Amino acid sequence: MNAPRTRVQRRPVHGVLLLDKPLGLSSNQALQKAKWLLRAEKAGHTGTLDPLATGVLPLCFGAATKFSQLHLDADKTYEAVARLGIRTSTGDAEGEVIERRAVAVNDADLARVQARFTGPIRQVPPMHSALKKDGRALYEYAREGLEVERAPRDVVIHSLSITARPGSDDIHIRATVSKGTYIRTLGEDIGEALGCGAHLIALRRVATGGFHASQCVALEALEAMDEGERLAQLLPTESLVADHTRVTLGAEDAGRFLSGLRRRGGWGDSPAVAVFGDTPRTFLGTAHVKAGELIPGRLLSPIEIQQTLLTEATP
Repeated sequence: MNAPRTRVQRRPVHGVLLLDKPLGLSSNQALQKAKWLLRAEKAGHTGTLDPLATGVLPLCFGAATKFSQLHLDADKTYEAVARLGIRTSTGDAEGEVIERRAVAVNDADLARVQARFTGPIRQVPPMHSALKKDGRALYEYAREGLEVERAPRDVVIHSLSITARPGSDDIHIRATVSKGTYIRTLGEDIGEALGCGAHLIALRRVATGGFHASQCVALEALEAMDEGERLAQLLPTESLVADHTRVTLGAEDAGRFLSGLRRRGGWGDSPAVAVFGDTPRTFLGTAHVKAGELIPGRLLSPIEIQQTLLTEATP
């Protein structure tokens, strides 16, 4: 007879966990495992990775979920391996083989295609994606064997490197891309440009925004830690706005700002501002400045600020 399952006592947890998502788990499965290990009340992630992809998956807890959208929009860097000469139904190794072609590719071909796909390009989103059409995710249509029309999207490949892997028909791709870029589609399009087709056999996200794989903790390592060690892995919520202009307010102005009131000062115009209070020093939220006026955006609640201060004061 199975022992009764122990109920986890949830608690407020605030901050960002940089997880190195393992192979085989969906982003949501990885999130739920980390949420359970931290006993967190509220959590979300900042951009989906396919089960066959690994790498940087920032997980946001508590107050940090208010700012997760900022990293959905961040540039990302990926490393991928594409196998030339074979096309699959999904664009990766999970799909069925739908075409085989001969491969005759040299370094000059790779250089030509690398130049062609660097900079602004247009992509047709893949059918096996979570984008919605008429209220349904595209992958739902794909599972029924249906293909629906998708509008091309403008994306930017900021940098691209394509190199051959000696002794095989595989190529290594490293790309830094704008939001909305599908690396599976990029791999397929590169294969078509080379005249032989391709599909991805490996994909790893190595950076998103200012976060890098070297900062991440593996799920297996997180499981082996005690509770205090797990909490110590969390970055503060303000790490999500590290690239914002910083403004610090005194106690009176901080209180008025948190109530949603605009503040006036000698600040230059800025579309992205991280606002801090100075007594005690704490992150208050985001804003923008227009004509010397600080205009509140997403704000922490007083209870979130208090919980954050208590957490930081705990040795």
